[in-house]
Amino acid sequence: MLKTRHLVKEVETQAAQALRLLLEQVPAIKLLDIERDASGLTQDVDIVAHIDASGRRRVLLCEVKSSGQPRHVRTALLELRNYMAHHPQEAIPVFIAPYLSSDAQALCREQDVGFLDLEGNARLVFDGVFIERQVASKPGADRRELRSLFKPKSAQVLRVMLRNPGQPWRVTDLAKAAAVSLGHVSNVRVGLLDREWAQVADEGLFLSQPDALLDAWRDAYEPPGGERLSFYTTLHGNSLEEAARRVLSSNESLGLAAFASFSAAHWLAPYGRTGRQFFYADNAGLERLQSALKLSAIPKGENVVVTLLKDSGLLHDTEEPAPGAICTSPVQTYLDLASAGERGQEAAEHLRRERLTWSR
Repeated sequence: MLKTRHLVKEVETQAAQALRLLLEQVPAIKLLDIERDASGLTQDVDIVAHIDASGRRRVLLCEVKSSGQPRHVRTALLELRNYMAHHPQEAIPVFIAPYLSSDAQALCREQDVGFLDLEGNARLVFDGVFIERQVASKPGADRRELRSLFKPKSAQVLRVMLRNPGQPWRVTDLAKAAAVSLGHVSNVRVGLLDREWAQVADEGLFLSQPDALLDAWRDAYEPPGGERLSFYTTLHGNSLEEAARRVLSSNESLGLAAFASFSAAHWLAPYGRTGRQFFYADNAGLERLQSALKLSAIPKGENVVVTLLKDSGLLHDTEEPAPGAICTSPVQTYLDLASAGERGQEAAEHLRRERLTWSR
């Protein structure tokens, strides 16, 4: 608790400094005073800035949060609205956070609230004054937090939810379905709610913005960890596919493997063929593929690529569009294709239109 309070105070200090620097850069504005923890008529305001704008006295009422995720932004905007109801009309509402994404900034614009973040993004509009600044950088902490939402264990939770985004889940049921701990589900739950990609109903948690989630996952996607192995087989065409399907459809206890990337897309939403077959596998699955497909390891000229996974969780989220054609799920296949160059991106968008369109 003390650490949290210290963080909030530190953010408020940085926010006051950032606001001072922003206002001092505008010749038409004279900063008269900045107060911290100022008491309003009925509410406590984090920062109050008194300014002279072209000869007119104005007051900036600033709400500061240590997180700029959309859910926290909505809370801050509600608090600002309450502040404004008890202050003179010349007061100007401003929201300040360490970082505000484009979605968070849009929420502020919708409510006609000025904003500022510690990365340099800012917008203040009043009395003929127009300040707007956009920076391309994202803070490392925000990128790390987003990437953590897509790490293997968390990704297992997301895959389960994306099978049917509208299905509500209790935490215990979701943990069981995803084969992860309650802690992992709780962390994913917080991340989804903070970004407003999910909502909570009486029946449980469900995805309210599956497309936004998938877009963010695609943009931050890192291929599953593992060793990419190149092979050559004398089998071709139907004979290769039939041999592979016999291996993939056999007893899971003997090893796991699945068609991946372009090979999975061929079965899930055909778009275009390549000269190579792609698979994901665990150790035992790899051995079975090597034996059944007569694979020979070669440094180049391969026609079979197998990724030996460090974490085989995604091999438990598969589809079988034809007998024996065990494929990575549409979500995993989409992510792999989207990171596979221009041709892969085209196949990914085709797959998304065919298999990943959710009713709103």
